[in-house]
Amino acid sequence: MTLETQDLLNSILASLDRIDHIRPEDIPGIDLYVDQVTTFISSRLQHTTRNPEGDKILTKTMINNYAKNDLLPPPVKKKYSKEHILLLLFIYYYKNILSISDIQTVLKPLTDNFFQKEGDLRLEDIYQEVFSLERDEVERLKQDVTEKFNIASSTFADAPEKDQEFLRLFSFICMLSFDVYVKKLIVEKLVDIYRAKEGNGQDAHGHKGDKKP
Repeated sequence: MTLETQDLLNSILASLDRIDHIRPEDIPGIDLYVDQVTTFISSRLQHTTRNPEGDKILTKTMINNYAKNDLLPPPVKKKYSKEHILLLLFIYYYKNILSISDIQTVLKPLTDNFFQKEGDLRLEDIYQEVFSLERDEVERLKQDVTEKFNIASSTFADAPEKDQEFLRLFSFICMLSFDVYVKKLIVEKLVDIYRAKEGNGQDAHGHKGDKKP
C-alpha cells in the first residue's frame, strides 16, 4: 500500500488509543429523569459514532423500547438510577451485534441477580470488572489490525499497478470484516448455549415456545 494508506493505518491505531468507556464514578450519584439520562450518555459517547454530528446515541424512545422489551427495569417515579445507566451502556455496546432477544438473554441474569440487590457483588462491580479489561484488549486489537494490514499490503502483487492500492485496501477490509463475522457467530453461539442451559422456553433464535420439562 502507499504512504497514504500507511497513514490510514496510523489513524486507525490512534483512534483505538482513544477508545474509552464511561467509568462508574463518572455517572451522577443521583437518580435522573429520562432527558438527563439521554443528555449524559450522548455527551459521553457521541465521539464513538461514525457521524458524531448526526448520529443518535440514545433517545427517550429508545429507552422506552428497551423497557417494553424487558431489557431495562422500569424507572422509579420516572427517575433512572445509576444501575439503569450501567444497563443502558451494556445495551449500547450489544445492540450493534445482537438481536433484542439475544440481549434479553444476556442481561436477564444481571437484572435478576444484581440490579438493586444487596450483596457483596453489585452491578457496578460487574461493569467495572468487565471494562477494566479494555486497555489490554485494545493493545491486542492494535497488534491484530497491524498484522492484517501488513498481510493485505502484500496481496495482488501481480495486479496492474493502478489497481493495487484499491485491491489491497479491499483485502484489508475483507480480512477485518471476516474477523467481525466470525466473532459475531461465536457470540451468538454462546448466547444460544446459555439460553438452552437455562431452558427459558426459547429456541436458538429467541422465539418463545413450549418450555422443556
